[in-house]
Amino acid sequence: MKYLFLLFLLVGLHSNSQPIKSGTYIFKYCDIEYNKCLSTCKIVVKGYSITVYATKELAKAITGTSTGDIIKKGILTKNKKGEWIIKDSKEKTPDTEDIHYLNFRKREFWRY
Repeated sequence: MKYLFLLFLLVGLHSNSQPIKSGTYIFKYCDIEYNKCLSTCKIVVKGYSITVYATKELAKAITGTSTGDIIKKGILTKNKKGEWIIKDSKEKTPDTEDIHYLNFRKREFWRY
């Protein structure tokens, strides 16, 4: 019985662990409305803090965006569906924030 408890404890710790190591990454920039990836963006992760920046490629694809502009900034957390999202702060945010999520396995940032 204690081994079963230990197994549940380890699985619980793993599921709440940070999804990606701190660092700088290039992700695909994907649009939910068009259901496809349009370009790339630069992701900077420090612990659970994350900032998404426009790359040169993304600046060309989106009107009014310049290279280095901050697209989204906040704290990594999971929504009710279990997807990794970026919240503006540690406080509870409206469900509309769930339209921006990350797929770390595929290196995709989805935005509406």
